[in-house]
Amino acid sequence: MPYTRLPARNLDKAAGLLQPARTLPERVELDNPALDAMTDFRHLTAFIATPGDTIKQAEERMTLRKVHLLFVMDVQDRVAGLVTSTDLHGEKPLQVVQSRGIRRDEVQVADIMTPVEKLEAVDYDDIVTARVGHVLETLKARGRQHALVIERSEGRQMVRGLLSLSQLCKQLGVNIETTEVANTFIEIEQHLVRT
Repeated sequence: MPYTRLPARNLDKAAGLLQPARTLPERVELDNPALDAMTDFRHLTAFIATPGDTIKQAEERMTLRKVHLLFVMDVQDRVAGLVTSTDLHGEKPLQVVQSRGIRRDEVQVADIMTPVEKLEAVDYDDIVTARVGHVLETLKARGRQHALVIERSEGRQMVRGLLSLSQLCKQLGVNIETTEVANTFIEIEQHLVRT
């Protein structure tokens, strides 16, 4: 079959650029719908690592993508775990280096990630009816920086989205100075009382 050139035209001076169908609002209040604080992977790409990646490769990917979390995917395209910037820069790599007698640049994502069996998730159906305040309380109760949001698709659990404490703080207008989760919640509560 012969291929022909597609017709082309000049771009209008008033041409715009299509953006993702849903973007998160810059600011939220506790009474906003919880979906306003959820990164939805139906609209934004989730960034990944593999268990065999080095922690340096994972760190470079996070820096390039400007994220603090990567999903670790196995060869069968299943979630094997999560790795965060806290994992990369915390005590885990040092513990692996000391216990196995290897160099830091030999530490792999599999050595420091949080494995899938230790991950907790919230159902998407619950998020649809929840408020931002519910998200904050959920993260606080679990003492976590992140919560996964799941739904069932094609007969299996699929990660639909991500709730992130750092994203939520930005949207609430709370400037967080600490990486310790417990202190973060204290700072959020103090800020919300002042406003």
